Amino acid sequence: MTRCIVLGRFQPFHLGHASLVKAAAKHAGADGEVVVAIGSAQAEWEARNPWTVGEREAMIRTWAEQEHIALEVVGIEDINDPPNWVDHATKMHGKGVLVTSDEPTADLYEASGWNIERVDLSQRETLEGWRVRQTIRMLSTVFDDDAAREVLKTSVPPSVIEWLIDNDAMFRCSTFDTGVHAG
Repeated sequence: MTRCIVLGRFQPFHLGHASLVKAAAKHAGADGEVVVAIGSAQAEWEARNPWTVGEREAMIRTWAEQEHIALEVVGIEDINDPPNWVDHATKMHGKGVLVTSDEPTADLYEASGWNIERVDLSQRETLEGWRVRQTIRMLSTVFDDDAAREVLKTSVPPSVIEWLIDNDAMFRCSTFDTGVHAG
């Protein structure tokens, strides 16, 4: 049985993450397991990490249920110690195959003896977390759900967009000063 781990902050869960989880499910096969490991589990209510670990898990589970993908979700708190990160994270997500598109993470796990399933990045310029958060931040004061659906559909799965709307989870992004300014 193959156990595949997908690691990320998922702030929010976007189409790039969905692609990784689908690749993990395919690699694990019908008898395997998929574990989604939420990093920075302690980080919340700040510009770079607006949603709590529980909210991120809810986004992921909402999407996975609609996609009919069985998975386990675990949270991993930061230790800010890269040499010991893999051992720390493994205690939470278990051993298996890391499925990733992030080269530094792949290198870190590979150096610790892990098997890596590399997934090509797609739409990197659109699917970077900070870009998605900035878009949500701009939409957070519009108060037009249809506009949010239309704008976010290129970067966020529809089920996650609905979760964000239903849980009024976009508005908080308008309250953070990110230091990003246009003009």
